[in-house]
Amino acid sequence: MAVKHYNPTTPSRRFMVGYSFSEITTSTPQKSLTKGKKRTSGRNNSGRITSRFKGGWHKRRYRTVDFRMYDKEGIPAKVASIEYDPYRSARIALLVYADGEKRYALAWKGVAVGDTIMTGDKGEIAPGNRRRLKDIPEGLTVFNLEVTPNTKGKLIKSAGLSATIMGKDEAQGLIFIKLPSGEIRKFDEKCWATMGIVSNEEHKNIVIGKAGRQRWLGNKPRNRGKSMNPVDHPHGGWEGAASIGMKYPKSFTGRIVAPGKRTRRKKKWSDKFIVSRRTKN
Repeated sequence: MAVKHYNPTTPSRRFMVGYSFSEITTSTPQKSLTKGKKRTSGRNNSGRITSRFKGGWHKRRYRTVDFRMYDKEGIPAKVASIEYDPYRSARIALLVYADGEKRYALAWKGVAVGDTIMTGDKGEIAPGNRRRLKDIPEGLTVFNLEVTPNTKGKLIKSAGLSATIMGKDEAQGLIFIKLPSGEIRKFDEKCWATMGIVSNEEHKNIVIGKAGRQRWLGNKPRNRGKSMNPVDHPHGGWEGAASIGMKYPKSFTGRIVAPGKRTRRKKKWSDKFIVSRRTKN
C-alpha cells in the first residue's frame, strides 16, 4: 500500500500526496455487488440542510461489503481481486467461496490475490480469517469487530486500524479488548472479529493538496461562525462575542463547546462495559 508524491508543477501539487494504487488488481468492480446510492447533500426529506458543508461529489457506485461472514462458516474462500472502494478509506477484497458465491470483504494488511481464508474455528490463526473472540488467542490484533453477537462488524473498519485482545474472563464469558483510542472495553465472547490489521495503512499520509480535491469527496468549504449573521450562528453578527462578550464558545445549535467541557451523556448504558479510559502516552 504505497503513496506517491507529485512534481511541484503548481502550488497545489507541491505538497500533494496521493495513492499509487499499486496494490489494486482491477479497476472494474463486480457488477452484481454494486448499486447506485442516492446522495442528499446533507438535506432531509423537507429539503432542509441537516448536515452542513456537504455537496458536489464525484460519480460513484456503492460496493456491498459483507461485514458478517458468519453465515459462511466452514466454507473456504479465495481472494480473486483487491479493489478500490470510493466509500471507505480501506481497500476491499473480492472473495470467491467454494460454493461459487462472490462477496466483498474488508481487505487486511498483507492480502494477496490467491490467498485462502475461512470463517470459523476450523480456519487457521492467520490474518483475514474470521472467528469468535473466544477462539482468538490473547495478544492478537483484530478488526471488523461486532458489538452484539451475530449482527455485523461495526468497529475498527477504517484504514490501518486494529484492536488488541488483552485478556479473557471465561467464567463471565467476556473478552477485554484495547481499542485504537486506547480505551479497554468488555465484549461478549460470542462476538465475531477478523484477525489482522485493516489494509491501506498509508492512508494517514495522504495530503489533499487543493480545494478541488475536497469537492470531489463531497466536502464544501467550512466558514467560521463569527463570519455569519446572528440568525445563522450564535457567534455571528455584532451581537456575538466581539461586542457583549460571550461566556462560552457555542456550536451551531447553541451547545457549549468550551475546551475541557464534557459533552458525553452521564450514566450512558455502554459505560458499564468500559474497563479503563485512554491514558496519555
